[in-house]
Amino acid sequence: MSDTHSETTRAVAFVRTQMLPEKAPPATSVGIIGWLRANLFSNALNTVLTIVALAFIFYILSGLIPWMFQSVWNADSLSECREIISEAYGTTHGHACWAVINERWFQLTFGFYPPELVWRPILAFVLLLVALAPVLFSDRFPRQLLVVTAAYPFVMPWLMWGGTIWGPMAAAAGFAIGYFGVRVLSPILGQLAAIIIGVVAALIWWVVLAGPVAGAIGSILPLGITPVESRQFGGFMLSIMIGVVAIGVSLPIGIVLALGRQSNLLIVRALCVGFIEFIRGVPLITLLFVASTLLNIFMPPGTNFDIILRVMIMVTLFAAAYMAEVIRGGLAALPKGQYEGADSLGLNYWQAQRLIIMPQALKISIPGIVSTFIGIFKDTVLVSIIGLLDPLGLSNAIRADAAWNGIYWELFAFIGAMFFIFCFGMSRYSMYLERKLKTSH
Repeated sequence: MSDTHSETTRAVAFVRTQMLPEKAPPATSVGIIGWLRANLFSNALNTVLTIVALAFIFYILSGLIPWMFQSVWNADSLSECREIISEAYGTTHGHACWAVINERWFQLTFGFYPPELVWRPILAFVLLLVALAPVLFSDRFPRQLLVVTAAYPFVMPWLMWGGTIWGPMAAAAGFAIGYFGVRVLSPILGQLAAIIIGVVAALIWWVVLAGPVAGAIGSILPLGITPVESRQFGGFMLSIMIGVVAIGVSLPIGIVLALGRQSNLLIVRALCVGFIEFIRGVPLITLLFVASTLLNIFMPPGTNFDIILRVMIMVTLFAAAYMAEVIRGGLAALPKGQYEGADSLGLNYWQAQRLIIMPQALKISIPGIVSTFIGIFKDTVLVSIIGLLDPLGLSNAIRADAAWNGIYWELFAFIGAMFFIFCFGMSRYSMYLERKLKTSH
């Protein structure tokens, strides 16, 4: 009897018949305190590193914040700015003179663009945002905005340079000729032959016929706006314009080059490999010098090839070569089964690339593509070496003025901050796009 009673006691002692209510986690393991303990003070080494990092940040900010905010915004020269700082703070050391930005912000933004026509680059920038909206955020904006996207490559040059409207319309007509030529000839001659003929027809139109036709129509029906010379372009307007053109055009060219490099056609593969390796083996500054000095030598006498257009072409080709290698890496990362799956569905080469292969390759290549975009946008400052007045070139011109001779940090800080805003925006969009297209869990 005693043994039975003992076993019952042990059962009551060690077997719970009801669940206890959940207890709240310790206050030191959740919230901001929990995050700090887990990430910054998890052990002795992390604690020391955190303290050292905080001390270094405090040291930097203790000098940077007073320099930024204990400053002068209204002055006509650097000497006047220093006098105001000396009267207010007793010393000119450690205080910024933002008056140069306040006085020259228009020049840093628009270069020497006529002030009465500055609405045109502003409108071009607004239209750029409208044109990019349905492409970058296709699920949030109506597809009808793609009309603006298609028209923007022809509207933007007309707004920026002005002149007759028939020039951009003639350029757009070349794409229409090539497109309808391919559509009409594909059932008759085959897709490859139709593409070749369509491209040749468009090139003939652009090189030979577009100019005379636009001039003839313009003489009969003159419609246009005040022309602006390229030498008046400058500032961030010029950098954004070159960057947008290079980014927008280099991606499709890079896709074609990447596909051509993997082509089974020997001539196509050799041309693509030669182009990519040549461009990647030459510094961008060399290509810009070629664009500014040597390119006119190979043009027919009397040809007026705009310097900004030449720079855009060279920067675009440079970006396209690097873009091709990034996309080729995405193509190489796809398993062979994707190609075999496309063949099993009876898709031809272009259908397989458009529907199966290229969407996956571009998704894999997003970080590399955006990194190339950011690098190209930052490299637009190199155009100052060939005489174009980008923000860096304008900073040199501003410092050459006797009134602002000797000022450095304020100009460079402003230019760096503006470039950071654009590049950081592209980086954040890249992260957003990766999250949006993520299919693995």
